[in-house]
Amino acid sequence: MSLRPQGPQRTLSAQAGTTLMEVLVSLLVLSFGMLGMAGVQGVSLRGNQASYFRTMATTLSVDMVERMRANIVGVADGDYDDATGAATATCFTAVGCSSAQMATQDILDWSATVTAALPLGSSVVCLDSTPTDGTVGDNACDGAGSIYAIKLWWDDDRDGTADQAFRTTFQPL
Repeated sequence: MSLRPQGPQRTLSAQAGTTLMEVLVSLLVLSFGMLGMAGVQGVSLRGNQASYFRTMATTLSVDMVERMRANIVGVADGDYDDATGAATATCFTAVGCSSAQMATQDILDWSATVTAALPLGSSVVCLDSTPTDGTVGDNACDGAGSIYAIKLWWDDDRDGTADQAFRTTFQPL
């Protein structure tokens, strides 16, 4: 005769509920992984935006150099040195305009493009013996020498201050 109880047998497992815990831990690990990927994506986007702004600054500097090469008489006369842009209607007519008028028109058009292309974009073209210095508030142009400095500033991280600068030089022949 057997002493076993008759009917359905139930065995108690020491691992009851561990599958649910494994799923919860897996979800937690997956969540941290996804948050890390989102952080990397954000850093990547900021880096791409900074690269774009630097590329725009380079392109805008080349644009001004080409404008100056097209008006070499104005460059030789110093018409681009720390000039304020001014609209000159005769530059767009058959009559034409002087090299000084063309220089101020170039500065006006170029400065408007800098302002539109770069956040808090600011720029100056000037004769400068130390072209790598200057800030937005003080461009540090000394008017000395024969080398033109093209200086641009913009707000790279969009915190309200122009904290990035690009400077290049142009020496007319």
